[in-house]
Amino acid sequence: MIVESNSGRKQQLFMILSAFFLTNALVAEFAGVKIFSLEKLLGLLPAQLPFFREQKLDFNLSVGVIIWPLVFIISDLVNEYFGRSGVRKISFITAGMIAWSFLIVLAGTEVPPADFWLNLNSTDPLGRPFDINFAYASIFRAGLGIIIGSLTAFLVSQLIDAYAFHYIKRITGSKKLWLRATGSTIISQLIDSFVILFIAFYLLGNWDMHQVFQVGLVQYTYKVALAILLTPLIYFAHWMIDRYLTGGSRY
Repeated sequence: MIVESNSGRKQQLFMILSAFFLTNALVAEFAGVKIFSLEKLLGLLPAQLPFFREQKLDFNLSVGVIIWPLVFIISDLVNEYFGRSGVRKISFITAGMIAWSFLIVLAGTEVPPADFWLNLNSTDPLGRPFDINFAYASIFRAGLGIIIGSLTAFLVSQLIDAYAFHYIKRITGSKKLWLRATGSTIISQLIDSFVILFIAFYLLGNWDMHQVFQVGLVQYTYKVALAILLTPLIYFAHWMIDRYLTGGSRY
């Protein structure tokens, strides 16, 4: 069996990381239109923590944020092995593919539905009248606000993440991977967590600023916590990649 050259392995590595990055980002965009209650998921009562003036804070998050930590972990790995140019490349490619996907889905909401499809899905499981075409259009058109907000937040936060990652690396050298990975995430996700909600749900939606700050704060806290908890995963992935690039694994 022929051992691949190091350049061939790096090319394959970039393709694999890019595929995971693109897939997770795309799934997060489509799923992100739904806001879920973490308390209900865990069988708990709403937290109702004092927040601002008369407002109460509950743990509500976008479904898309669940897998988002995987996106910035992969981004940090690309940053580590391919530099800022690699991050910029996958970021712009991903943004382009997300925009293309939503254009196709938007076109799908405009085509006339087949009568038999409407008839087969005219009631919900409880027998109540149900307009599946309206539901389809409502969900995917709601995602258009998310796509505009998300693409803006995504590109800005990715570029900031890449800059922060390399700025910290210049100070620490090749050591302290945890610091540059977590530090860059803390900085970039502060922007990502609030910009997307502000554009998608405030400017282009029906939220007020209290809801933007509440959900944004919860999502930012979640991302930072996951970034810290998943630090061992970054080191494990780093070890596996080093082993692969130096010929420790044969394909």
